Amino acid sequence: MHKYLPHTEEDIKEMLKVIEVSNLDDLFCNIPKELILHRDYHIPNQMDDIELSKHLESLSNLNQRLKIFRGYGAYHVYTPSVVKSLTNRQEFLTSYTPYQPEVSQGTLQYIFEYQSLILEITGMDVTNASMYDGPTATAEAMLMALSHTQKRKIIYSKTLHPKLIDVIKTYGHFRNVEFVELPEKDGVTDFSDLDSVLENSAAIILSNPNKYGIIEDYNDISKYTQKHKSLFILNHEIRSLALLKTPNELGADIACGDLQTLGMPLASGGAYAGYLASKNYLLRKLPGRICGVTTDESGKRAFVLTLQAREQHIRRAKANSNICSNQSLMALSAAIYLSWLGKNGFIELAKTLLNGAYTLKEKLIQTGYFEEVYHKPHFNEFVLKSKIHPKEFEEDLLELGYLGPQYLGDQKFLFAYTEMLSPNDINDFVKKVGEIHAKHLR
Repeated sequence: MHKYLPHTEEDIKEMLKVIEVSNLDDLFCNIPKELILHRDYHIPNQMDDIELSKHLESLSNLNQRLKIFRGYGAYHVYTPSVVKSLTNRQEFLTSYTPYQPEVSQGTLQYIFEYQSLILEITGMDVTNASMYDGPTATAEAMLMALSHTQKRKIIYSKTLHPKLIDVIKTYGHFRNVEFVELPEKDGVTDFSDLDSVLENSAAIILSNPNKYGIIEDYNDISKYTQKHKSLFILNHEIRSLALLKTPNELGADIACGDLQTLGMPLASGGAYAGYLASKNYLLRKLPGRICGVTTDESGKRAFVLTLQAREQHIRRAKANSNICSNQSLMALSAAIYLSWLGKNGFIELAKTLLNGAYTLKEKLIQTGYFEEVYHKPHFNEFVLKSKIHPKEFEEDLLELGYLGPQYLGDQKFLFAYTEMLSPNDINDFVKKVGEIHAKHLR
């Protein structure tokens, strides 16, 4: 049987007749006309192999290839060849929820391996089969806290990424969640009023590093949350955990975050993945799939989905979450990436990111056109201040083949360093940045 059987004109007419629609355009009649694109995409009817290859290459050459010094939530990272090769295998590329364990042992095994890796990195007790991305994982963590505590007040820091704040507020809007924002001071969370703010709260949501790339001190947070019987939710950059204290060591009840930096390329917002892990006492509040290991009737190791009685496709309205599937293919990608790196490689990569960021920062400051805003420890992102006009700065960098820093307002620029940049890339970038400033600020 062919993998793809196209519809004939007769097939289409018959289907339209059954649903009593005159043509295909009628299927989209509810979409406002101003939102529908009417353009000729110039897609040829047919091409031979050579012509098609040349045509696709010409389209690819229309893209501008940039050296990227920007992050702010999505990062230009390296995707190992082994990740591309294995995840493109047909049995993985079409993977979905493995409802039948007897025919899904391979899928269940790599989900179990993925879960094991996340727990080793975060130090938590239990995790699920992955989430869509970091912000939705954080929002689901919030729902876990609301369900567990039966409270409706959520505390979050202003130093969270603004898009993350948007997502948790969207999730909480129709649940009548009361959101309270902790202010920031000198680039980090101001905890001076934490004790009173936590009164009658379900959870506090913090991130590390924060939106400025700064590594915050959360060593005493769990003391306050335990006192007020609320939960500590920590959104943590996954690769920085190779060097920093784990969420478990910081006393977090729930750990979550993005996995995009584990070899997932920039691709217009996805597909990415997120992780969500917790302490054992919250096991039945975890959304999505959880894969476990057991033995079959012959005593051989076997993998299964666990705790299905609490899942939404069975409990429906009583379910803890509306999340149904997991980013199975992306979880596999993360598992292969981490296995390819190994423990020592994971640590060395984190050191490379840390050292590269500090080198870039020091060289930019040495140009005399930048000053450090927050004199605090950071991972692979940092904020510098410059007098240059942000739009002119960005346009000039684009012309030179660079995607420069994220502008944060008030003449503050957020730079990012990734493993895709070499020492020569840093030197060339710093030189061009100096020339641009000299041109505009003389």
